[in-house]
Amino acid sequence: MRFAGTDSYVATTDLMVAVNAAVALERPLLVKGEPGTGKTILAQEIARALDRPLIQWHVKSTTKAQQGLYEYDAVSRLRDSQLGEARVHDIANYIKPGKLWQAFETDPAPVLLIDEIDKADIEFPNDLLLELDRMEFHVYETGRTVKAAKRPVVVITSNNEKELPDAFLRRCFFHYIRFPDPETMQRIVEVHYPGLKHDLLHAALTLFFEVREVPGLKKRPSTSELLDWIRLLVVEDIPAETLRTKDSRSLIPPLYGALLKNEQDVHLFERLAFLARRESR
Repeated sequence: MRFAGTDSYVATTDLMVAVNAAVALERPLLVKGEPGTGKTILAQEIARALDRPLIQWHVKSTTKAQQGLYEYDAVSRLRDSQLGEARVHDIANYIKPGKLWQAFETDPAPVLLIDEIDKADIEFPNDLLLELDRMEFHVYETGRTVKAAKRPVVVITSNNEKELPDAFLRRCFFHYIRFPDPETMQRIVEVHYPGLKHDLLHAALTLFFEVREVPGLKKRPSTSELLDWIRLLVVEDIPAETLRTKDSRSLIPPLYGALLKNEQDVHLFERLAFLARRESR
């Protein structure tokens, strides 16, 4: 099966090409893009489209590569030995499989999401090079080699917080999700809100893209924030005329808390409104 988007995920042509190329090459798909552009959801939709199980490994700043392979619970083994438990004689009872191990043994071969890999230490990607390349690893405590019968589809996301090592990049198929243009964004919104009035949709998109283009904006609103904002517009029954108002006192969008995520950007719009009022006198 080939990935062509789903009924709830609008995929551009270049994204579909990237996904199918990574699957054909049996390479991890490294996806970058602005936060909120659907990188994490992409893995979920690939799994749904290809009818595969989904295994998610959400990386944190404290995550180590070894945790994705397995963890040895020495503390539990020590406690059981003190209690005289019979299971203490088999060390395999204290080996906890990680996400990669689960992905290697899941049938059918799943989609494995390694989410926000750039959050971890810089050595994290390097420590997974051989495991992702050969699709196997060794469990030293038991002497067992865990090997994938079939390669999972690996999707790796990054928000560009850190540069990834060249050796790691060479083993991946790379795709950058560009921010959607107005036409694509309209299709995305219509998927989530199929009954939305056309005039409200047009006014909301126009104002949204105007906000994104304001010079000096620290954090430009993303696709997910647009969807939240439109949902609030519908719930609060905000008319399209309100969004089209060019009154200098209304430069800050209604329900702006869904779009503007820090006080610097709010102050920026307040200053712009003040300047606009002063010039109109």
